[in-house]
Amino acid sequence: MPEIISWLISPTFSGWLLILKILFIVAALILLGFIIFALAKTSWLKRLWIWDLVEFFSFRPYGVRKVVKAWAKITARLETGLESEYKLSVIEADSILNDILKRMGFGGETLGERLEKLTAATFLNLKQIWEAHKIRNNIVHDPDYRLTLDEARRVLDIYEQALRDLQAF
Repeated sequence: MPEIISWLISPTFSGWLLILKILFIVAALILLGFIIFALAKTSWLKRLWIWDLVEFFSFRPYGVRKVVKAWAKITARLETGLESEYKLSVIEADSILNDILKRMGFGGETLGERLEKLTAATFLNLKQIWEAHKIRNNIVHDPDYRLTLDEARRVLDIYEQALRDLQAF
């Protein structure tokens, strides 16, 4: 045992020990850098801290700004005077509602399946949302479906009310 201790404190071993310490410190810094990089690239850190901070300081759910911006684009499509733009605005509004319900944790693969699980307590205008979703399905599945500006505005008003009920605005 005394031989091992004398070997550990000998000047030749302290040189190797210094090199070994430096190598371990460099390896630890590289691994720490990788961990920080991995946390920055995943959404876990964003959800855990950044989203909570944004919600706390803005008094609004995270992502509201993105929804408002997308909704402005949707309503701007109505000003073009083209039926294809009306149809696209209805499809996009339906997609926004679907994404929000998915993020809120409502089960189902499609908006129709999610709407089946909802009650009138969630949406006061659930029947109107179903009608708007059926119009969206007609637009997607029937190429000859005609959509007027008034009907598009009515459908978008239904989606807007649904988004307001979910506090997405």
